[in-house]
Amino acid sequence: MSNEYAFRKIDIDALEEEVLLPSDLVDPDPRGPDGALADARARSQETRNFVSKGDIAGALATILTDPPYGDGVDEAKDLTTSAVTLILNSTRAADIPAALKGLDQEQQARLMAYLYKGMGALNTNTDVAGSVLLTWHEKLTEIAGVGAIVRVMTDRRTL
Repeated sequence: MSNEYAFRKIDIDALEEEVLLPSDLVDPDPRGPDGALADARARSQETRNFVSKGDIAGALATILTDPPYGDGVDEAKDLTTSAVTLILNSTRAADIPAALKGLDQEQQARLMAYLYKGMGALNTNTDVAGSVLLTWHEKLTEIAGVGAIVRVMTDRRTL
């Protein structure tokens, strides 16, 4: 009787180690590193032009449309994050709701992801103040609801 149940005592997890890579969870950016970088440079410059004209809604819509994600596009991610930081710092608190209302649901979720990325880098990054991030977070949550937070927390793409 013990022989027919002996297979139940084998620890199969000890036989093969489970390895889950980020590339197993999310496909890489289809533009590739060079394409993502070129796109990020163009969008970053266009965003700066919008900010200099005072068009915060246009700047947000531009930079939050198809941002770089995944592994191997770090320089493109840094450029995009820098452009988002410029927008956050250049906007008066009273102008934030009007700028956010022009964003679609996907862009709102991406902005929320950048806000959390900024909050995570507060100790190492002095480009944006915590109070600015919290103000944007409050206004975005009022407009987009908690659904934007849930979408960011469940999205496996890293910005």
